[in-house]
Amino acid sequence: MKIALIGYGKMGHMIEEIALSRGHEIVCIIDIDNQADFESDAFRSADVAIEFTSPTAAYDNYLRAFAQGVKVVSGSTGWMANHGADVERLCREEGHTLFWASNFSLGVAIFSAVNKKLAKIMNAFPQYNVSLQETHHVHKLDAPSGTAITLAEQIVERLDRKKGWQKGVVFKADGMREGTTDCPEQMLRVDAVRRGEVAGIHTITYDSPEDTISITHSAHNRRGFALGAVLAAEFTATHSGLLTTDDLFEF
Repeated sequence: MKIALIGYGKMGHMIEEIALSRGHEIVCIIDIDNQADFESDAFRSADVAIEFTSPTAAYDNYLRAFAQGVKVVSGSTGWMANHGADVERLCREEGHTLFWASNFSLGVAIFSAVNKKLAKIMNAFPQYNVSLQETHHVHKLDAPSGTAITLAEQIVERLDRKKGWQKGVVFKADGMREGTTDCPEQMLRVDAVRRGEVAGIHTITYDSPEDTISITHSAHNRRGFALGAVLAAEFTATHSGLLTTDDLFEF
């Protein structure tokens, strides 16, 4: 399979290594200094482009790839609020293909399935209040993380007593904090911690006066994310439309 890379930071390098080890070819690498290569023959030859950039760049990258007829696999987060509806329209109505996930890790896919099952069970036990905390490295730009938002939305969908999620406190690496713990009872509070080089920790807690139930996923490194992105690219090469990890991993 021919793969183009959009974004060549740590994740881009790791994806390149894994893709090559699985017998794929990297035909084009686009980073901030060679944006004109979106219009190159090399980029157009790709079966799939894998995109890991920033919340501000992702949407434009999708549009530029779609304009060249290239399918996209993306792990960029933070763009959904402003552009999610338009991207969905482009895939549903105009025939473009985007595989998007806030997290490509197999472990997170399993954790997500457990989260949905647990929330469904806990809907019958209103004495438990639920909260969510994510921890990531200090370089992460968005808070809460895309994975935390996805997990929160899964919970809200299954708990009648929660009507939505709310950004809580962001604990910064320098010891400063912003946000508030003051959260309406019908909202799910999502806190964020920025510390060191943490690859990603997500903890969901159900707390009652009598006891606490918690589930946690902790990534040891980013390699699982990179492998998942390559697996998603292999899947996307033969599928079309707006795709997610629910299509790739059937639990």
